[in-house]
Amino acid sequence: MPDIVDAQTRSRMMSGIRDRDTAPEMLIRSGLHRMGFRYRLHDKKLPGRPDLVFPSRRAAIEVRGCFWHGHDCNLFRWPGTRPEFWRRKISTNIARDARNRNALLNAGWRLAEVWECQLKGRERQALEPVLQQLREFLEGDARHLVLGKDRTVDSHI
Repeated sequence: MPDIVDAQTRSRMMSGIRDRDTAPEMLIRSGLHRMGFRYRLHDKKLPGRPDLVFPSRRAAIEVRGCFWHGHDCNLFRWPGTRPEFWRRKISTNIARDARNRNALLNAGWRLAEVWECQLKGRERQALEPVLQQLREFLEGDARHLVLGKDRTVDSHI
């Protein structure tokens, strides 16, 4: 299927996609802040620079975009153009996420992963239950929490 915009327009559109301060991340950040939680953002000392870091709790939260991280949900669809590029890109992201997850957990950190589809789209939940689950994670001792299906797409070329 051909692209509906020219290459220059597509390039401009893609360069405008953010890797931090996304709408789902901002919802989680502001909600947890209202609940009294304080955190660091994108700590460079930790593998993968987690979105939110709670050093005193040895906990981190990653808010993952379903498309960029290859989540197996209704928000993900393989692009019709340049399939080899996109399969390589998404599979590299999935592999990097797994490495960073394992490195954090092996270093004694606790990790919560929130998938974008939990905050938008037809699978979304109300924000308050998502925030409540994160509160319970932060105040508890669970090592790993995934909000959304714990499954990524098959990205083999």
